[in-house]
Amino acid sequence: MSQHEHQDAVDRLDPSGSTTNTAPTSGKSSEPQETPLEALASICTVLVVGLFVMGFVFQNFMIPSPSMEKTLLVGDHVVVDRISLSPASKWMPLVHYRPVKRGDVIVFLKPNPESPDLILVKRAIGIPGDHIHLRHGIVYVNGVAQNEPYAQMPSDDGDFAHAYNPYRDDFPAIAPQPDEQLTELWRQELPQSIQGDDLVVPPGKIFAMGDNRTESLDSRYWGFVPQENIMGRPLFVYWSFKTPTDQEDKTSMGDRISFMFHVLVHIFDGTRWSRTLHVIR
Repeated sequence: MSQHEHQDAVDRLDPSGSTTNTAPTSGKSSEPQETPLEALASICTVLVVGLFVMGFVFQNFMIPSPSMEKTLLVGDHVVVDRISLSPASKWMPLVHYRPVKRGDVIVFLKPNPESPDLILVKRAIGIPGDHIHLRHGIVYVNGVAQNEPYAQMPSDDGDFAHAYNPYRDDFPAIAPQPDEQLTELWRQELPQSIQGDDLVVPPGKIFAMGDNRTESLDSRYWGFVPQENIMGRPLFVYWSFKTPTDQEDKTSMGDRISFMFHVLVHIFDGTRWSRTLHVIR
């Protein structure tokens, strides 16, 4: 058989018109096998990329208190964008950075030397230069009353915590009483930032409050948030589990193990399925 005839016997055209090799192949695969070292290197690469993304780009947090209800509920687990509100960086020029805006929900380190590692989530009410005051719980920014449908206002519903409080709800016109839960540093600094009936937000600072105004310890109690303390903004709820409001106070090992067991048992009926992928605004 000539070389040309031999090639005709080996190669055939499939119905699509492409050439198919029908020559017999050996039982061994011709594909290179991945060595254990290469597999380990691939796993390490994935882990490094994942840790970088979760540590510097996105991060998850759990909401432990009702200070942001009903925007955020106790037991909400949220994904936080750690890039867009951070200071602009020359080594990532394509990333979109922007300053904090009024109404942004922000995650930050509490500006209090007594608890420097405490992470909080509140809403930005005032930005540098703003003049702020409250009248019976209504926020005025630069003399304009704000429309805040998400805010929980003081009310006469029989709950003492929700009742009108002069310092909290007419801030800063009413001086704090000795039993108000102000930090000592803010108690000293507060008068220096008041002009007339308004609190003036200084450069590089943010005035932040919880949406649940009657149950939120916020800038009224511990002062302005330095912009360098801001870690990011929550994007959406990826999982929400019905959690008691006092769960954050149960810090013993037994309490933690008990709650973990509770979550495992009630993972389906305790999950707030309607809040999955809920966008935070």
